[in-house]
Amino acid sequence: MNLPLGSVYSFSVLLRPIEQELTITRSALSLVFGLATVGFTVGSVGASFLYRAAPAPILVLASALVGAGGLLMAATANGLAQLLLGYGIVFGTGGGVAYILLQQGVNMLVRRRQGLVNGYIVSLYPMGAMIATPLFHACNEAFGWRTTLAGLAAVVVACGTAAALLVRHAGTRLVAPASGEPTGAERGSAIMGPTFFKLTATFFLAASAGLMVLSQAREIVAAYGGTAALAVGATTGLTGAIALARISGGWLVDRFAVPYVMCAAHALALGGGLMMTVLPAPVTAVAGLGMIGLGYGFISGATAGGIGIYWRPADYGRVAGRSYVAWCLAAVSLPVLAGYLFDTTRQYDTAVMIAAAANIAGMALALTMPRHGWREKG
Repeated sequence: MNLPLGSVYSFSVLLRPIEQELTITRSALSLVFGLATVGFTVGSVGASFLYRAAPAPILVLASALVGAGGLLMAATANGLAQLLLGYGIVFGTGGGVAYILLQQGVNMLVRRRQGLVNGYIVSLYPMGAMIATPLFHACNEAFGWRTTLAGLAAVVVACGTAAALLVRHAGTRLVAPASGEPTGAERGSAIMGPTFFKLTATFFLAASAGLMVLSQAREIVAAYGGTAALAVGATTGLTGAIALARISGGWLVDRFAVPYVMCAAHALALGGGLMMTVLPAPVTAVAGLGMIGLGYGFISGATAGGIGIYWRPADYGRVAGRSYVAWCLAAVSLPVLAGYLFDTTRQYDTAVMIAAAANIAGMALALTMPRHGWREKG
């Protein structure tokens, strides 16, 4: 299910054909992606309120159908408003609900190596983008962007149906038995404690730099003197590297304390920013962006795995959904500022230095987090 939802990272492939047919400006179309990010966050936070509304398979299938409906609405759009509603609000929200439902279900089933399995789950988004980007481009060229979105809607329905059947086959539960579990008030208090804010703030600082790289890697390489071929190759490779780093970040927190993994990941990203600042050149730009992207990937996987370590399985979806508010804020902070700074100076060096400062703050903040989770505390 998460593979087709990850195609949201491939939205840039749709920009040019939509611009040409609907005569919508690039800045206006950027609102569509931004609203999809907000919709995903709203769906992620709201998913935990649906656990008791219906059995898990029905909820998964319903959220997939909602997402597919939003894509079909966007595929028939004649203007910006319908794109914002269909792709931004409906598809984004449906995708966010499905994402958290499946994360919650997996964490209720899997009680060992939760870091690895959660790192795998979050890696499916960039993996989906890797698959979708060339397919979107080919479909746009052959049939047009409307067919691309309609085809994606069909894939979402197919994958949602398969996910719902697998959830039913596994006997997945979204809610823990009442006995022996903390009350809702106790869980809410524990979730919104110091550990939650430290974890999400550390994630936010890494995601701000990482999403800047994901959204503008091609232009950053070009600004440092790289050729178009180098920029495209670096952008494609970066997506795959982030996917692998997300799996690895989850795997690492099964073996090492979460604060140490997060601090090391921020240090890796910091090294990339310093390399680009001290030795500005096309090759170092590619290497530096790769290090920043890998650092973000490790942090993303470590955050997903860390939630399973710090909180009980029954609370996973609730905590994860709220943590994605930090991801949403990151998407509209440094990436937007970097674009503004480039428009002003035609350079990315200031944005890279800001990213490096965020990594330094992330290293310091990570080390204030607890080394043990709820299992060690009994």
